[in-house]
Amino acid sequence: MDRLTLRRSLGLTAGVGAAWLGVLVAAPTATAAPAECPAPGPSMTQDTGAGGSCSANSGAGGAAAAYGFDGAASADAEPTSLALAIAQNGGRATADSADLSGPAVIAIGPGATVTATGARPGLSIGIAGPGATVAVTGVTPPTCSGGFGFAGDFQMWQGCFSHR
Repeated sequence: MDRLTLRRSLGLTAGVGAAWLGVLVAAPTATAAPAECPAPGPSMTQDTGAGGSCSANSGAGGAAAAYGFDGAASADAEPTSLALAIAQNGGRATADSADLSGPAVIAIGPGATVTATGARPGLSIGIAGPGATVAVTGVTPPTCSGGFGFAGDFQMWQGCFSHR
């Protein structure tokens, strides 16, 4: 991949990520309290309620956090890694991390499914809108299908975008 293509890809990745962050912040929130599962250091937490469900597990030196806003989120961080999962309005988000990796996933809307695995050192992000499926494995290029979805994988230096 030449430098111009790489620069454009990174610019597109940053732009789409910023747009989705704006959508997440501006999206209406559920009336019920969200499920919150922070797990810093060696800990495990789980929360299931009317406002969603979440679970987070973290090893020594790692940190995981999952938040369910009327959705299901799960985060698992091994030592020396970070994992973040956020699910809203029926979405399903799963983040698993290993040594020196940091996957973050956001699933917004019915049928939104996103999974990210940190298999190598580096960051990754996956965002799925209604009906989209996004997967980041850390060892193969990310995949995006269905509805509006985006992934950026700095473990593989690749990404994907689905606009359907």
